[in-house]
Amino acid sequence: MTGRTGAASVLGLALALSACAGGDYRPVRDVPVRIGPPYVVRGVTYVPAADPGYDMLGYASWYGSESGNRTANGERFRPGWVTAAHTSLPLPSYVEVTALDSGRTIVVRVNDRGPFAGKGRVIDLSRGAAEQLGMRAQGQVAVRVRVVNPPEKVRERLRKGKAAGERPRVPERTLVKLRAQMKAAGL
Repeated sequence: MTGRTGAASVLGLALALSACAGGDYRPVRDVPVRIGPPYVVRGVTYVPAADPGYDMLGYASWYGSESGNRTANGERFRPGWVTAAHTSLPLPSYVEVTALDSGRTIVVRVNDRGPFAGKGRVIDLSRGAAEQLGMRAQGQVAVRVRVVNPPEKVRERLRKGKAAGERPRVPERTLVKLRAQMKAAGL
């Protein structure tokens, strides 16, 4: 290769490799909302669906070593942002996550698929969301996850990777009931 032909070939190869590495990301926005077809991971079938009444008890874990990878809805994964992965909610969705040990509550933007391992895990949080919830050191905590419809101002903050803002803690009497429900469910 010499001259312009060589330079063009190298540039073309670089562009092709950057596309393979996920260099072509979808902009962070709320439309279009993607539900997607059923899919199978490790022998388990997941059926994405809109579920405005979604309210689930289980465990949250966190992930953060996939920096720069493409999320399931095509955005760039940024570990420090307040995002999450869920097996079936539309992408993106907004959920309220409550830590049942502390009563701390955050709003998270769901833009990826997972978790696919661990009994009772209902959501994987980004490192930024785990830090905000106060669970990063534990790795996994009991949570309540509910679909919410936050105001545009909150959505805009989350689309920019920022926390939604301070939220009131859940009262201890409510946490006691939720913990009892988890125990009764064998979680």
